[in-house]
Amino acid sequence: MKEMQLKYGCNPNQKPSRVFMKEGELPIEVLNGKPGYINLLDAFNGWQLVKELKQATCLPAATSFKHVSPAGAAVGLPLSETLKKIYWVDDLELSPMANAYARARGADRMSSYGDFIALSDTCDIPTAKMIAREVSDGVIAPDYEPEALEILKSKRKGTYNVIKIDRDYKPAPIETKDVFGITFEQGRNELDINEDLLSNIVTDNKEMTADAKRDLMIALITLKYTQSNSVCYAKDGQAIGIGAGQQSRIHCTRLAGNKADIWWLRQSPKVLGLKFKDDIRRADRDNSIDVYISDEYEDVLADGVWQTIFTEKPEPFTKAEQKEWLSQNKDVALGSDAFFPFGDNIERAKKSGVKYIAQPGGSIRDDNVIETCNKYGMSMAFTGIRLFHH
Repeated sequence: MKEMQLKYGCNPNQKPSRVFMKEGELPIEVLNGKPGYINLLDAFNGWQLVKELKQATCLPAATSFKHVSPAGAAVGLPLSETLKKIYWVDDLELSPMANAYARARGADRMSSYGDFIALSDTCDIPTAKMIAREVSDGVIAPDYEPEALEILKSKRKGTYNVIKIDRDYKPAPIETKDVFGITFEQGRNELDINEDLLSNIVTDNKEMTADAKRDLMIALITLKYTQSNSVCYAKDGQAIGIGAGQQSRIHCTRLAGNKADIWWLRQSPKVLGLKFKDDIRRADRDNSIDVYISDEYEDVLADGVWQTIFTEKPEPFTKAEQKEWLSQNKDVALGSDAFFPFGDNIERAKKSGVKYIAQPGGSIRDDNVIETCNKYGMSMAFTGIRLFHH
């Protein structure tokens, strides 16, 4: 197939719409559903991300994409009992591929609602069963087990988008796009992200563990496919907070840091102890938890509200209690798609347990950024490469 007609473009008024190849055949096969313009943008960006994660870590990888940026990305490491609970998968059989998607979806479940999924390896039955019960637009993978495919085909009354991509497809080295009737052309970003990029450690602390290097590579590869400006916090084989598309670096760091904090707060005894009613959907649980740990927690505890969600009225999760719990989050990795211009980014990162940092360097205030890292005993590598994505 050389081209595929789409219902419309980014918005219903943008017609006609299609995807096509100037040379050769499309490297995808739509096994079910009818993907749209934004679906395919998410699918192709997500596929590139997970393919590179698999190459860098030798582990199955997954990502959860929304509006051309990842809400989460991860590799298939085993889940702790706590993570199984906060990702709502403690009742499922888990394979390495399913572990990867549980982590990618679970990092920021509110942002992942209605996502497009990319998998680096064959979609197996455990992964398909997990996908089947989440609100999602579609999935792209290099292959599907027969029973897994049937599970996915039954989702959304048979309209769920299932795409198979040629794992050996390699695009042309020059890419183009039209904006305002004008054609832009550039070489593809074929930069190989590997441990060599982390060798130039500029801080007093030169220690960088194998796990830290893995997490920094996950952060940097995630940033390569995140709308800029962007930063990514990562820990234990997954992104835990992504700040995308902000005009200011510090706002990226704050946004992603807040998401990383929520991920950690969800693992606290206070949140794990919440008693939900049996008929509450997972999405409503996620929303309720988000409100419970926010400044609006009194709303969810108000008379007439909590009874619709919980079987017992939760005790408030005070700011002092949250601060104490957050202080226990350590050894977090942080990647940035461009240099940190001020030490304030490091100050904010410290609040979310960051110990390892990878960024391009090159600011006129690099000395201030390094000094701030040294103050907290952090280890920071200058990669020398920028990862803007637009």
